Amino acid sequence: MTKNDDAAAILLVDDDKTHRFTLRTLIQKWGWRCVEADDGDTAVAAVEKHQYAAVLMDIRMARIDGRAAFARIHALRPGLPVLLMTAYSTVEDAVAMMKEGVFDYLTKPLDFDRLRLALVRACDGGLETAPRLEDEKKSKENPAFAAIIGESQAMKELLRLVARVAPTEATVLIRGESGTGKELIADALHQGSHRRGGPFIKVNCAALTETLLESELFGHEKGAFTGADRRRDGKFMQADGGTLFLDEIGETSPAMQVKLLRALQQREIQRVGGETTIKVDARVIAATNRDLEREARNGAFREDLYYRLNVVQLETPPLRDRVEDIPLLVEHFMRKFAGQNRRHVEGVTDECLRLLIAYPWPGNVRELENAMERGVILMQGDYLTEQSLPLTVCRRSECVARQSDQRLDGEAASSAPGDSLSEVEKRLILQTLAAVGGNKSEAARRLGITRKTLHNKLERYGQV
Repeated sequence: MTKNDDAAAILLVDDDKTHRFTLRTLIQKWGWRCVEADDGDTAVAAVEKHQYAAVLMDIRMARIDGRAAFARIHALRPGLPVLLMTAYSTVEDAVAMMKEGVFDYLTKPLDFDRLRLALVRACDGGLETAPRLEDEKKSKENPAFAAIIGESQAMKELLRLVARVAPTEATVLIRGESGTGKELIADALHQGSHRRGGPFIKVNCAALTETLLESELFGHEKGAFTGADRRRDGKFMQADGGTLFLDEIGETSPAMQVKLLRALQQREIQRVGGETTIKVDARVIAATNRDLEREARNGAFREDLYYRLNVVQLETPPLRDRVEDIPLLVEHFMRKFAGQNRRHVEGVTDECLRLLIAYPWPGNVRELENAMERGVILMQGDYLTEQSLPLTVCRRSECVARQSDQRLDGEAASSAPGDSLSEVEKRLILQTLAAVGGNKSEAARRLGITRKTLHNKLERYGQV
């Protein structure tokens, strides 16, 4: 399956706009063209007029439901693969529909890996892609991957690196802004390693004073200090045979950095107040939101410890660099908090989703998670609306959108007389894409063109 003008078209049928938006984003990223219909009658009319590689259709819809629409589509084009989606599935339903000719029967919330493989099987020409997708699916058998939501290119690249590094014994330094999921990546590294049967021990280095951190990491002997009424093993010993995750490693003092360096180099420690050297076998993964390379050059962090930690470096991207993942994260958190708070949630309104996508999320995924929890708790009715969002999200989203539009207007007006139409068009397209942070769907919406048209133009400009 190649991403070009001849890519097979999939007809997506769902009366939930938000769910359609999420699925359309995924389908297009997987290389197919996506045509949308909002109900069964619209889908039947589309199938009468056009050719599709497959139909992905929800069962519960307002005018004509998925079962009735399938019967009519099957009568019109018996060989067209139809995949049905439902949140109200039973084994009996699935067996009955498969007997009637439904290609596949998918339950909500959707397993996106399973959906992708089902579409590959359904679409002719996808057989060469199937082994590669199976390999990707196997890499995601790591249970910690289930907690990592993202289909953006940045996240795919990160997870590919995690899958390659995890089985090794290499020390890993995870860099990224606060709230980008560094602990989730550390957990994925542990679960993908040969140490997954051992403990995964976490220490927040910024939360403890130097004295307490030393005792926490290395343990102490009885009587080593006031209140030490018994011998205690530290986190290094607790992580023996497993993984030790040192979060906010950049906050440690110079004295603590010396002791950490020895533990990493010699793989041995001493309890506070003790003289016995103890061998430890723990893989160390560290994380920081600081630029340790620059701090090491400036003498603010030990250079030898930095290089010892930085055998492999992974970077967790900020949410503003993976805006295409926002709809997926919104749906995930919405379902999560609806379940926790016993709330019925049908979805999120278009305007609410637009604001969520436009907001720059300085607090990253953690801030989005908090906003979604608040939204679900305060929502009135079945849909999450902008009224339930924090005021900072609404106000700043609108401000960013206005500034982008004003900047685009000014830049478009700056085109010099005599410029060709193609030059003006190219300049406007690239400026629009830059203004929305690389979000192609939002850029296409503002330009009034389809995402596929935008992709073709960027390909022509050498920007894909």
